[in-house]
Amino acid sequence: MSLNDTPSGERTHVAFFGVRNAGKSSLVNALTNQTVSVVSDTAGSTTDPVRKAMELLPVGPVLVIDTPGIDDTGDLGNQRVARATAVLDTADVAVLVVDATRGMTPFDEQLVTAFQQRRIPYVIAENKVDLLDAATPALAATIDEDERGCQHARVRLSATTGAGMVDLKGMIAALVACVGDDRHLVADLLEPGDVVVLVIPLDSAAPKGRIILPQQQVLRDALEAGAFPCATSVEALPQFLDTLTRLPRLVVTDSQVFGTVAELLPASVPLTSFSILMARYKGDLPTQLQAVHALENLTDGDVVLIAEGCTHHRSCEDIGTVKLPRWIRAISGADPQFAFTSGRDFPEDLAPYAAVVHCGGCTLNAREMATRIQRAREQGVPITNYGMVIARAHNILGRALGPLGL
Repeated sequence: MSLNDTPSGERTHVAFFGVRNAGKSSLVNALTNQTVSVVSDTAGSTTDPVRKAMELLPVGPVLVIDTPGIDDTGDLGNQRVARATAVLDTADVAVLVVDATRGMTPFDEQLVTAFQQRRIPYVIAENKVDLLDAATPALAATIDEDERGCQHARVRLSATTGAGMVDLKGMIAALVACVGDDRHLVADLLEPGDVVVLVIPLDSAAPKGRIILPQQQVLRDALEAGAFPCATSVEALPQFLDTLTRLPRLVVTDSQVFGTVAELLPASVPLTSFSILMARYKGDLPTQLQAVHALENLTDGDVVLIAEGCTHHRSCEDIGTVKLPRWIRAISGADPQFAFTSGRDFPEDLAPYAAVVHCGGCTLNAREMATRIQRAREQGVPITNYGMVIARAHNILGRALGPLGL
């Protein structure tokens, strides 16, 4: 990935839902001007969520998601429905595609309720209006608010003729604007002209020729704040500091080398990690701070879930499966057991786990990360973050959270 690309976790997720043969796939193809999804008269032709990254003016970068029919049946159909329902965890804006010749079904009503409960802004897109009587009145393209305070709109259109597509795009753009997003990774901690040092280990976790996504994002955010971001390896950090005419406003390090970097830095220099910044950016930092102390009370045999938002090749010193279990055992003084998930495989039922330790979630969007944290909270399972755990293991948690006001 280049610095010019927008990662999927930073794109607005626009998800299309509905019953089979409502025209979801045809509408996605019309919206993207590409054959993203297979279109067929056979019900259930979309078997898994299909994702397409694109630029949608004036919204900007979005991820369009086509889902299987919510009314599918049978054992395989139930699996498809489960896949479609899981997309609710990631949707920033939902488009409910309704066959205008049939009207709203009970399945459609259930989806509207799900949107409202999750506070997902939504558009009800009445498709196939080309099959209706020519006298069918048009709808005013306006955004309303339902009794739950959820923003929504309704449009009539035809994926076949293209009628109403401009209205649909306009409504999606307007709902994205209603959601708003003033989050920052690091820019709100900086002033123009501040020096920010990024400590980037050159190890097996970062393939040759690349730096990993959180490092790229912090670099970009610091640049947009008018700061002066600089990068160095761990080994070169002392020499690099000697070249500076003033101490850096902030040092951000890979969490895996927290202890080493803390020892190399003067105590007066603020220090945090990419993972902790990401936890603040996409998560609930106070909740995750409280949870990190729960690890101190683990007992032998407790099961800790270590969850990563992405999938990657595991090395012999992998942070998730090797280093974190070692650090957690040191924090707890006990011998807990560990379970591991990656990618979109995050359990609905967290009851078997005494705690969850999650990565920064750089590949997940904010809504999915928030959903995971809320699920843990509702089930009474502490959920914390890689960087916080590592900082606690090196007894520098207070210093690592100091720049964030905690």
